[in-house]
Amino acid sequence: MSFEADLRRYGPPVCEPVSRQEALDYCARLTATHYENFSVVTWLTPREHRPAFQSVYAFCRWSDDLGDEIGDPARSLELLDWWRDELRAMYDGRAKHPVMIALRETVEQYGIPPEPFHALIDAFIQDQTVTDYQSYDQLRDYCTRSADPVGRLVLYIAGAFDDDNARLSDATCTALQLANFWQDVARDLAIGRVYLPREDRERFGYGDDDLRALRFTPAFADLLKFEIERTRGLFEIGRALIPRIPSELAVDIDLFSRGGLAILRRIEECGYDVLSARPSLSKAAKVRLLGRAALGLTWAKLRGKRSTRRSSASTLEPAASPRWESPR
Repeated sequence: MSFEADLRRYGPPVCEPVSRQEALDYCARLTATHYENFSVVTWLTPREHRPAFQSVYAFCRWSDDLGDEIGDPARSLELLDWWRDELRAMYDGRAKHPVMIALRETVEQYGIPPEPFHALIDAFIQDQTVTDYQSYDQLRDYCTRSADPVGRLVLYIAGAFDDDNARLSDATCTALQLANFWQDVARDLAIGRVYLPREDRERFGYGDDDLRALRFTPAFADLLKFEIERTRGLFEIGRALIPRIPSELAVDIDLFSRGGLAILRRIEECGYDVLSARPSLSKAAKVRLLGRAALGLTWAKLRGKRSTRRSSASTLEPAASPRWESPR
């Protein structure tokens, strides 16, 4: 079913009522049928966490579509205000929309506050008025609303939310958002948005006329190479999060990080020409990434078992005599 049909069925002024199971099924179907660089839920995702990931994805999908698929910024703003009201109603125990009915269970089960969801809506509202970013700092600020809240939601589901983990998650999520921007320069331009910072375009001598004409030049290649190198640096920072997450969910974090880095490599392999064709990962490449992530998970579990055995063995050995230190 298209988003337009879903909006007619579940949008204002009347939202067709659904049961809890229908809401869960709807979110699962939405997650499975939409194109993304990488699957949000894989066969490695623990079964008990799948409805939570699916409800969060469905919320993000609806937010994104309300911002990008309407074709009228004024109407998008109206619908995003309605969507925020639905979010508030969900937290008040008055969920009506199928996504909110499913999300209510996730929020209650994992103790998720409303701020990450509101931040995502703020990002899609910003998309209606800001279509060109002057600086990298402004773009990074946008990512704190458009990307970072998703990682924080994952941390809540993993039971691993704290300030240090949030900082590492933010690095990965911003990097994923930036990788998507560099991959989709032509697509974004087609809907009137430019995410390549103006200060960087001017630094490398790539003008507005060249961009509007989708003209691939050595200046554009140098510009994208620069953006990719600092995006890769964010991925490297964020990878420190993986061992801090419960192993059964760490594989999903690992997969997204590996996938983002793979997109950067694909852009490099095509000589940075993302204007002629969109670089993407083949199904075979995605399977290889999933396999590597699975191997990483298996290895981590084996290491954990060995560590547990060593710890158990050490408790059977005589304790060492205390060593007295002279006072300082």
